[in-house]
Amino acid sequence: MSMTLTGASVFDGEALHDGASVVVAHGRITAILPAGRGPVGQPVALPGGILAPGLLDLQVNGGGGRQVGASTTAADLAAICDSHARLGATGILPTLITDTPETTARVIAAGIKCAWAGVPGFLGLHLEGPHLDPRRKGAHDPGLIRPMLEPDLQALLAARAQLPALMVTLAPAAVTPGQIRRLVAGGVTVSLGHADCSLSEARAAMAEGARSATHLFNAMSPLGHREPGLVGAVLDSDLAAGLIADGEHVAPEIVRMALRLRPRGLYLVSDCMAFAGSELPGMRLGGRLIRRSAGRLTLGDGTLAGADLTLPQALANLRKWGVDALQALRMATATPADLIGSAAGRLRVGATADLVHLGHDLQLQQVWRGGQPLLRQIHADQPRQIRRMP
Repeated sequence: MSMTLTGASVFDGEALHDGASVVVAHGRITAILPAGRGPVGQPVALPGGILAPGLLDLQVNGGGGRQVGASTTAADLAAICDSHARLGATGILPTLITDTPETTARVIAAGIKCAWAGVPGFLGLHLEGPHLDPRRKGAHDPGLIRPMLEPDLQALLAARAQLPALMVTLAPAAVTPGQIRRLVAGGVTVSLGHADCSLSEARAAMAEGARSATHLFNAMSPLGHREPGLVGAVLDSDLAAGLIADGEHVAPEIVRMALRLRPRGLYLVSDCMAFAGSELPGMRLGGRLIRRSAGRLTLGDGTLAGADLTLPQALANLRKWGVDALQALRMATATPADLIGSAAGRLRVGATADLVHLGHDLQLQQVWRGGQPLLRQIHADQPRQIRRMP
């Protein structure tokens, strides 16, 4: 049986359509009706707000109490995808930060199993390291950071051949000329990050095909008036870049300035840890304790260690900081989808019905995955407050 979601403005990934409605049947979008067209099948009335594609998060270190790491299995990755779908991100790249070659191989193998099984929400993997610059290590273990060697490159190319997408964060200092070009030719999305590089070094990596920067402003050479660094390279180019909008990693004023300079191309990431969707007060990462306090995740020395954030929270923060709603929505849907070549992130007839309902303040109200509600169902024609499923 089909249902028609009505009562909210419809964001299709690029534009907002007032009065439109979305028809869903058998887990897919079967029609997007313009204003004035009556419902098809069962009408489901939404209490205003915005109906949008399911959100996409390209940097997810964990969720629901699980962290991507040495013991991660395909079942763990599926559980993390499920946790984030219930938090509003119906498509994610589970992310492994700098670790041993053995752990990296195990996580890749688990990801390939998820790809074979068609795990809902699994868009591929993000390997954040180990080929980084120790001068900008952030919370990464400096003892595990190392240059990229030929076996590493071959392993990444082999992984990409079996994954829907593979993003690799690396520093120009950790690779030799031609390595980025070879990765890109093999379908890997190369993102520059944890890098103390100069503007010219960043541009050389971009010339080889690097398409993104990881968590703009954080763990990278800052903007200087004589040496613009990696931040300057991003702001003076069309390089895509992730942004952590939690108010801790980047000040709201800097976020607004960056978005004025780069109205397109920046995308939201949560950079969340296992804490997302859980009440964990703390966790261990490679033997080091991460504490959770007042919206911050920190190591013992105060270094930020990921973010206590979900993508809908990031959206709501942008709106609170005065960012245009359409610009914010693109940053969590079409822009990340285009970066990794995903078919998600836009509402199209025939697409899987992964949807979110957001309030006018972009606060999360409801999530549908494959047309099925993941939070309490709205009764047809009876708008009311939605509560999370127990």
